[in-house]
Amino acid sequence: MRLKKLIQSGAVSLCALSFNAAQAATGGEPAAVIQVDVASCLAAAAADDMDKAATACAAVIDNEKTAKADLIKALIARAALHARHDQIDRAIADDSRVLSLDPALADIWNARGELWLKKGDKPKAVQDFGAALKIDPNHEKAKANHKAMAREIERIGAQMAVAGKPSFNCRSAARAVEKAICGNRELADLEREIFGSNARAIREARNPAEAKSLQREQDEFIARRNAGYGRAGYDLKKAMQERLQRINGVDGY
Repeated sequence: MRLKKLIQSGAVSLCALSFNAAQAATGGEPAAVIQVDVASCLAAAAADDMDKAATACAAVIDNEKTAKADLIKALIARAALHARHDQIDRAIADDSRVLSLDPALADIWNARGELWLKKGDKPKAVQDFGAALKIDPNHEKAKANHKAMAREIERIGAQMAVAGKPSFNCRSAARAVEKAICGNRELADLEREIFGSNARAIREARNPAEAKSLQREQDEFIARRNAGYGRAGYDLKKAMQERLQRINGVDGY
């Protein structure tokens, strides 16, 4: 009888253990939460320790059980570390993953925009700065970056519009040298640069007498150019390059 009771008792205990295990496996009871050490990642990144951060942050980022908030923190920290070490593509990848998790982070849109700018991708930079401003219209860095980029794109557009065109109207070009300049993009750009640099030099002259002297030099150069073009030994491109350097100085301005 006693043996029978012991067997029955053991069976009940075994059933209880099996039931509890089944509950844990099927979600009947909350499974133990694994704590991921995001602090080590953040500390290593803040200390600019690439080796420690590589290991500590990967442990957080590559862990499927990492909480979303901790994952975002680790990605942001690692992206900033990559950016400081000019690992731009890796930084962009981390920031992009952050934005896929939480697209409402204006700071990260701006940060990624600055990274695109470092890569030379101005259109993408402008898009990200604009996205940051949609979220936070008062974001100071994004406003400054977007404004600067808008001006830069406008300047590039203006340059492209006049690229290969001289300062004068080619339709009214009568001299052979003028027609030669109109027919050559490099010479046309040089002529326009000479014209613009001379205008700037006159505008910045210290007094009217100096401005008059500068314009006289320009008139004399054009006269020599017109008379020399077509003669043996005359190098129009070289003459124009020397004139531009004469106006701008050795330092280019």
